[in-house]
Amino acid sequence: MTRHWTDEDVPAAQLPDNPLAALAELPVFGVCGRSGSGKTTLIEQVVQPLVGEGLHVGVVKNAGRIDLDRRGSDSDRLFAAGADVVVTAGDESLRRGRRGADADWAEAIRPLAETCDLVLVEGRKHSPLPKIWLLREGEQGPPAGVENVRAVLAWDADRPAALLRILKDFTRDRWMAAPVYGCVLIGGRSRRMGTPKHLLTGGGRSWLARTAGLLGESCRRVVVAGAGEMPPDAGEPVRLPDAPDAAGPLAGLLAAMRWAPRACWLAAACDMPALTGDALKWLLSHRRVGTWAVLPRLDGAEHVEPLLAFYDFRCRRHLEQMARAGDFRLNHLAGRHRVASPTPPPELAGAWRNVNTPGELG
Repeated sequence: MTRHWTDEDVPAAQLPDNPLAALAELPVFGVCGRSGSGKTTLIEQVVQPLVGEGLHVGVVKNAGRIDLDRRGSDSDRLFAAGADVVVTAGDESLRRGRRGADADWAEAIRPLAETCDLVLVEGRKHSPLPKIWLLREGEQGPPAGVENVRAVLAWDADRPAALLRILKDFTRDRWMAAPVYGCVLIGGRSRRMGTPKHLLTGGGRSWLARTAGLLGESCRRVVVAGAGEMPPDAGEPVRLPDAPDAAGPLAGLLAAMRWAPRACWLAAACDMPALTGDALKWLLSHRRVGTWAVLPRLDGAEHVEPLLAFYDFRCRRHLEQMARAGDFRLNHLAGRHRVASPTPPPELAGAWRNVNTPGELG
């Protein structure tokens, strides 16, 4: 029996949440202290070494008023006329917009937090965000009501070194806290095989059931993406219809990432009969801060292998861009921002062998 997903199947990685709750799941960290405590200086001191290590860092500054555009400039005049304005120049851009009276600051920075490796928020001392408190000279501690303070740094302490240690542990922990789900990709016409490949059997199990079982050993949840008949031993998997604005495996992967936007995914096509749990563990071993996808490149191969690969939820940004452009080939992710292509060790490489014809079954 097969069923398509219902509200009861909605995972924690998709359930509606308020903006602050959303930020609590992302690598967002506060740098707080009274005026004159050195917040901006400290942030400037840690951003450079973090960026030097390859991290994409965002900073949110709380100010009394925003004055970033030259008064009387064309963009300033357009903003004064009532428009939201985006100014672009080379590889830089600046958006100046109105949030509205009922807008929430946390919601405003959420897109930044979902694409940066780490976001530092200056100020917002009464938010529930994890934070450090910077003491001014002679100050004894943070005021009452300031919560979730990870460290209090004295005026004469080595603040950059202390904050860097805190941020490296914090960023890694937040990245690794995102759940990993498994997605079995089915579909395709299987013309050369003559029958849908996910229905083929080996060792007493269907290829779909075997793939789903192996994913289940490493993943919190497993779904099936794509259309097709289910084999009798598949049980009652949660099934996701392909994304209507894409094609091929990209449509299945996008469907999964839209269903659970805060989950990371191990994706596996169902036509890899030599898939092993060790190959999946190898993929997960390459999950790290700043890596949006792990698409293996077999030794000597020209192309990457996107149909047995790891996708961080941040990679959805790339996939959505590809879908909008009508580029549905997942291997075109290779070379994009934050996409890694390590080579599996020889003893695991067979797991990426796909079977397309009856003659290849032997």
